[in-house]
Amino acid sequence: MKIAYTNCSIYTGIKKETGKAILVNNNITEGLVNEKELPAGYAVKDLGKLNIAPAFIDLQIYGGDGKLFSAELNTEAIAATYQYCLRGGCTQFMLTMATNTIENFLKGIELVKKYWQQGGKGVLGLHLEGPYLNPVKKGAHILECIKKPTVDEVAMLLEKGKGVLKMMTIAPEVCDAEIIRMLMDNDIIVSAGHSNATYAEAAKGFALGIPAATHLFNAMSPFQSREPGLVGAVYNNDTVKSSIVADGVHVDFVSLRISKKIMGERLFFITDAVAETAKGEYRHVFKGDRYTLPNGTLSGSALTMMQSVKNAVAHAGIPLEEALRMASAYPAQLLKTKVPLGKIEAGYTAEFVLFNDALEVKDVVTV
Repeated sequence: MKIAYTNCSIYTGIKKETGKAILVNNNITEGLVNEKELPAGYAVKDLGKLNIAPAFIDLQIYGGDGKLFSAELNTEAIAATYQYCLRGGCTQFMLTMATNTIENFLKGIELVKKYWQQGGKGVLGLHLEGPYLNPVKKGAHILECIKKPTVDEVAMLLEKGKGVLKMMTIAPEVCDAEIIRMLMDNDIIVSAGHSNATYAEAAKGFALGIPAATHLFNAMSPFQSREPGLVGAVYNNDTVKSSIVADGVHVDFVSLRISKKIMGERLFFITDAVAETAKGEYRHVFKGDRYTLPNGTLSGSALTMMQSVKNAVAHAGIPLEEALRMASAYPAQLLKTKVPLGKIEAGYTAEFVLFNDALEVKDVVTV
């Protein structure tokens, strides 16, 4: 079907455009044209002066709408997470499981397969945050399940998770170079996190090709005068990207602003959102603007992707165009999808978020 989206301000992921229409053909963007020069054969959709941008991409979310995936371990929890994402303008997400038993990870893999077989949308794949982490920086993760990886176990996870397992957060200092190469050779997005790495250890991991870090500042060795740590290694690398949780709780907004100045296009948003639950290995308690474990340990955010954008604009002084890119174009650069995501440009997937000037999501366009 051919659709022309008109009467809107367009944030393409490159620049802002007005007075133009977006042409879409069979869920693929064909390009932009002047509104007064619409070609024949397109159904016109008037957006009533709303803003339109590439739909958001969340590479780390654990659940939504009261259903934590690792506690429920069913496809209904995945569907609930998708609906939660949509309300925040996000159409594609990496379903995430925190450190757990290998048995539960395998169940998670099979459930993502089942969700896809049922026609479920939105899930890019599974992100395993752990279990190959540094216990010193475990945060809310289960200490008993944290371990050093073996070649045999990783090979098994890769085999069982083929086509589903797409991302892993690991502590580079507890993983041998062979393990890191093994993951990357199998197209896993490796992200350094829950790590107490020295600057040298982190830099070594990045030199091996690790492309990203997980939730900058949280559960990682800090930037200090005599030991720059993992934060310093991320700052001082020209290509490594990092996610950040922009809720003002996980990271102060001043730290977000400083990091943006240093990292530029390498910094992107995740929600790190969880759901309240009294069952399973992770008992998240809602505290109004965050989630904690029963003992008070910070365990997840209550963010949506649009709220991340709004916070960045209002509290960190990041221009709207750039904040939108941090929620779409930049995380998309880590992905290998058949049709590219994250921009409104010819050849890209036609998934969009529609929002007003108050940065409230009014609708999403999905494929």
